[in-house]
Amino acid sequence: MVEKGFPLPYADGFDDGCHSGNKAAGSLFDEFKKDVNRFNSDKQYGQGWSDGFRQCETEQEAAQRQTRIMLEQQRLQEQKKANNISQQHALEKEVMKGVDIDALKSLEKQ
Repeated sequence: MVEKGFPLPYADGFDDGCHSGNKAAGSLFDEFKKDVNRFNSDKQYGQGWSDGFRQCETEQEAAQRQTRIMLEQQRLQEQKKANNISQQHALEKEVMKGVDIDALKSLEKQ
């Protein structure tokens, strides 16, 4: 962020806040980071931390929501496939009702 023109205290706060926001949103790979003394005494660090927390928490939640949606879509596709197979089997059984399968077996022997 410093390369983009942000002051170092803001960039430090943003980085710490981002890790904290990711953790708050459920990331397994981040830890809560906050220099409380610096947050209370350095306005730029505090603003960076707050901005980073909000932005990264929102992004992490969106990524997790997208993952849940994809998993649910996959589950629904698998269920639909299983239902189609089950329906096909039921239709085949219904069609075969009343058919003399002994006569069909005799065709097999020829």
